[in-house]
Amino acid sequence: MLTYAFTTAWVVLTLIITVYLAAWNATQLAMSPAAAMFIWRHKRRNTNRSRAVVHYLSAAPQVSIIVPAHNEELTVVDSVRALLGLQYEAREIVVVNDGSEDATLAVLQGAFQLVPAPAAFAEPIRTAPVRGFYRSIVAPELIVIDKDGGGSKSDAVNAGINAASGTLLLVIDADTVLEPDALNRAVLPFLEDPTTVAVGGNVGIINGCRIVDDRIAEVALPTSWLARFQIIEYMRAFLLFRLACASMNAVVLVSGAFGLFSRDAVIAVGGYDGTAIGEDMDLTIRLQRHFRALGQPIRIAFDPNPLGWTQAPEDWSSLRSQRYRWRRGLLQSLWRHRGMIGNPRFGAVALGVLPYLLIFEVFEPVLQIGGLLIAVPAFFLGLLILLLAQWRTLVLLVLTLLSGIGYSSLH
Repeated sequence: MLTYAFTTAWVVLTLIITVYLAAWNATQLAMSPAAAMFIWRHKRRNTNRSRAVVHYLSAAPQVSIIVPAHNEELTVVDSVRALLGLQYEAREIVVVNDGSEDATLAVLQGAFQLVPAPAAFAEPIRTAPVRGFYRSIVAPELIVIDKDGGGSKSDAVNAGINAASGTLLLVIDADTVLEPDALNRAVLPFLEDPTTVAVGGNVGIINGCRIVDDRIAEVALPTSWLARFQIIEYMRAFLLFRLACASMNAVVLVSGAFGLFSRDAVIAVGGYDGTAIGEDMDLTIRLQRHFRALGQPIRIAFDPNPLGWTQAPEDWSSLRSQRYRWRRGLLQSLWRHRGMIGNPRFGAVALGVLPYLLIFEVFEPVLQIGGLLIAVPAFFLGLLILLLAQWRTLVLLVLTLLSGIGYSSLH
């Protein structure tokens, strides 16, 4: 009786997983031509000449680069110098010292000759109190805000948004290294289409690359195999899933490693949410929801070129912590915006992308755990050995594991 019950459960689970994998592979095949067509159109539109036009515009959009800094005394000066070296001229750099307990503010003052410059500006987004406002004598485009710790990166970014004078906001992670022409590329969609509220960029893994003066001098593979597998994962996430979403104008995640936003649009949705675990996905979905609910046209664009480079975890502990946070952020975002799922009012975001994330990102671990719970007793009952005795089944299992290992769309 017990053997019959496990046999039945094993057969049912096998059928479920087979259908699930067939559906997953069908979605990947469907994404591929959409992504290829997007890249073809992008290459025709985004040329050296078009980027040169941005560079020489007499009134290029002002970009405020917001750099949250909490206990960053060892790296903040090099990071700011790298940003000062970007090719895009119409920009300001807003460093937000978020309650640092080290010498972050002091090293900035020493390196860039900061002087107090009290300024009055509207604060449409509530943040922890600002203690001081500084400008640089040697780099006039550099602004430093000193504030009480807000308990999250979102609070620091919101303080930078309040003080920013640019119509566009670039929000990057502290460890992101930008390409020199990243802003020229990212600004183009805003010039092409006035309904554009955000632009995400492809992000590469910096592990193994040779860096000279905070620039990528040579692209190379990481020495860590764990990081190498993540390169494949990043390529699939950005150059398949993200491109497919962009082809439908249904991007739901502008990566925290590189995101250029309309300041007015971000303020309209209340800025970054300090209670959000995945603040980048939460903000992107709120932008989609806000404008679509109002019946206003919205475009969130994506550039498939590597605009920024970031460090990937090279040990299991760091990787586990990162993926745990990503998974929690996804679950929270889907729960908060559950009313959008399946609602035609929100277009392809609600009818395609969010259901895909729910089915193939949320339910996948459930099936994996269920499979393990069934596989252990099935092994002792001889069912698993019987299944693996068929070489076709074994090959299919190995290929499935290799193709799906570590894959996530949540970068």
